[in-house]
Amino acid sequence: MDTPVPGPGEALVKVRLAGVCNTDLEIVRGYMGFTGTLGHEFVGELADGQRVVGEINLGCGACPACAAGLSRHCPTRTVLGILGKDGAFAELLTLPERNLHPVPASITDEQAVLVEPLAAALEILDQVTIEPATRVLLLGAGKLGQLIARVIASTGARLTVLGRSPAKLNLLEAEGIAVTTEPPPAGSQDLVIEATGNQAGLELALQAVRPRGTVVLKSTFAGTHTWNAAKVVIDELTIVGSRCGRFEAALRWLEETGADLSPLVSDRFPLSRGDAALDRAAEDGVLKVLLDPAG
Repeated sequence: MDTPVPGPGEALVKVRLAGVCNTDLEIVRGYMGFTGTLGHEFVGELADGQRVVGEINLGCGACPACAAGLSRHCPTRTVLGILGKDGAFAELLTLPERNLHPVPASITDEQAVLVEPLAAALEILDQVTIEPATRVLLLGAGKLGQLIARVIASTGARLTVLGRSPAKLNLLEAEGIAVTTEPPPAGSQDLVIEATGNQAGLELALQAVRPRGTVVLKSTFAGTHTWNAAKVVIDELTIVGSRCGRFEAALRWLEETGADLSPLVSDRFPLSRGDAALDRAAEDGVLKVLLDPAG
């Protein structure tokens, strides 16, 4: 492959591990209309051997959003492996130096490769107030849902995870997290986090949340939502879109908790078998699949 050439202010990063995300699978199905190299979850290293993870949104650096530290909302941004920027399913990639964060020695590569989705999980805590008395329903126990559940559980909230896969729910039960396969009574939840990755999740969330409650939307997929807007008005609901989060918070969380995330890795493939890795990641019951450029 051709070696990518860093632009002004960019660094060349050697990819150590990359993770397959549900968003990657949706892009293959047409989400975002992206053509190029997939992959936005990675841990890599610089020429001096420093391990790094990288924020995926490349803002212009000059607009009001970027000035406020919100490059993920820059109107002219590109996004690693998603929008206008070749991604991490490669031996090498380039990113602005300001996007890179050093990985502490106490954090393994297998933990660090999950920093991007972990930051997305932690973003919920920046957006909504969650207290021990808050009744929280998480819809979805998949790749992102597993991380969200661990983050929300750390707040002491009254969390229940609704899922379909016994194996995935068993992982959460092993962490002391309440799980169910049956929807709760209508209007019984203060906060519902929708991370199912499918269109049915939003309607279920709207049924479960109480009047003046909050629904956090995490799912991205190729397709359009159909939902009952009248219920949002009548019940005076708050709908919160939630996407990327702060890498500093994710790295700090990993250092402070020492969380063992190895049960979330279902399989590992050499980069040369990228197609097989995507097929594996799309199978029912599979959680995180990793790509290793070193084989």
